[in-house]
Amino acid sequence: MPHAIHRPVNRLLRSLLASCWLFSPVLVADATTGKPSALSAALSDARMASWHNLLDNSNGGDERTQLERVNHFINRSVSFVSDQQAWGTEDYWATPAQTLSLGQGDCEDFAIAKYFSLVRMGVPSEKLRLTAVKALKQNQAHMVLAYYPSASAQPLILDNLDPRIRPASERSDLLPVYSFNSQGVFLAKTPQRVSQPPAFLARWNELSERALADGSAAPSPQS
Repeated sequence: MPHAIHRPVNRLLRSLLASCWLFSPVLVADATTGKPSALSAALSDARMASWHNLLDNSNGGDERTQLERVNHFINRSVSFVSDQQAWGTEDYWATPAQTLSLGQGDCEDFAIAKYFSLVRMGVPSEKLRLTAVKALKQNQAHMVLAYYPSASAQPLILDNLDPRIRPASERSDLLPVYSFNSQGVFLAKTPQRVSQPPAFLARWNELSERALADGSAAPSPQS
């Protein structure tokens, strides 16, 4: 089973580079050094301060309100670019702090930033799944964040392409393939958790460690 899962998961991860059909922003850089300008640095600091303010003032609130606030904030604060444009590599999972500091990311980064933000705000991670889908109209791979109000409920979809949070039943333009969170990987046709391929597990763990190191994720409470 793990090998059977590993192949489609890897194909989806590679194809996510071609997803999220938004305009690329113009980077503001110093014409002499090529480094980010004072304006870019100020905008980065402002995004990070706004993000921390969102996290600090939303703990313990109504979960639907938290979803709306996070979805709106990330969609408004981040502009789409490919991983090659942002990080100089074909496929990279950025932490929320990296994405918001840069103000850019691909659809994986939008979904990852929303996932970690909501967990920081107290939403249980088991209610959240990063979900790889096929966008049928564009015939391309895409990633969204799914929120499950309960184990038996249909999920609500947080997406950077459609700003509205809608039930999955209203997103006939998306075909789910697989989803994952800190508990494991779930195939669309199999509601039960399945074994994670070793390479996938290592990648998720590496992202989680970077998120913990740069403050995107909070340390687990000590028992």
